[in-house]
Amino acid sequence: MRNGSIPGARGRVRPLTVLGDPVLQAPCKDVTDFGPELATLVEDLFATMYAARGVGLAANQIGEPLRVFVYDCPDDEDVRHLGHVVNPRVVETDGVVLRGPEGCLSLPGLEAGTERYDHAVIEGFTVTGEPVTIHGTGFFARCLQHEYDHLEGRLYADRVTGWRHRRLMRQVARASWHRPTLPT
Repeated sequence: MRNGSIPGARGRVRPLTVLGDPVLQAPCKDVTDFGPELATLVEDLFATMYAARGVGLAANQIGEPLRVFVYDCPDDEDVRHLGHVVNPRVVETDGVVLRGPEGCLSLPGLEAGTERYDHAVIEGFTVTGEPVTIHGTGFFARCLQHEYDHLEGRLYADRVTGWRHRRLMRQVARASWHRPTLPT
């Protein structure tokens, strides 16, 4: 991305993958090429996230099994956090564990109470290979943990337990986008 450009302005909106797609269930691969294809992917991620009215989007949510995610997310003080991270790793999660409503563009229209730490620190790289450290609190910390989970092959539904999980799975089964898996 050019310095000062609007993220996603040159990107194309891509179809979203939904729960049940195998690309969402496997850990993503590290990015090794920080060239123009990566810059295009990041632009496409922003364009797709904005079109879907999300606050974060991981590459596997558009079918690319690479360790990249973008975000445009407020924290609890309504401070906007805008950026991307390549090959992220969580270096710290701490503070209070809060259960809050969480949704996902790969489970459209659904949400469930999901427990997350209220502070997270992620390290990784920019699209040009520069090191970056991202500190998140409150809702933004939730977003960082959520997107990082995607890159590990997990969805928020995997963190929901008990009656909340059963209710969410019933909602998934009734969702218009749900494609039941057939026994092999």
